[in-house]
Amino acid sequence: MQSYLEHAGYWAVSLADPALIEQMLDIERPSLILLDVVMPGRNGFQACRELKSQPDYAPIPIVLVTSKSTQSDQFWGREQGAQGYVVKPFTPEQLIEEVQRVLGKPESTVTGVVPGR
Repeated sequence: MQSYLEHAGYWAVSLADPALIEQMLDIERPSLILLDVVMPGRNGFQACRELKSQPDYAPIPIVLVTSKSTQSDQFWGREQGAQGYVVKPFTPEQLIEEVQRVLGKPESTVTGVVPGR
């Protein structure tokens, strides 16, 4: 994801440990967060809900990136506060299209949280 975003003109930062999301957000101050749903410790739905409940992070749009493709998963993601949803496997174009739909500015910082990267 990071290389796709950088190729499209975004400054992307990746993070492998979902326990460090808030710490990274305080340092990077991104314009958008990409969250995988399946992560160790807390899943992307939980992380999204927790981030949206905190005034410092609530304004940052979140796009969930996941293999969970059902309508109920997508509905649940929106209920947790996500503004976008990308289903794996995806093409670079699909990812960039969703980022642009939610954010629209390629000069922005995007923080992605994907375990094991």
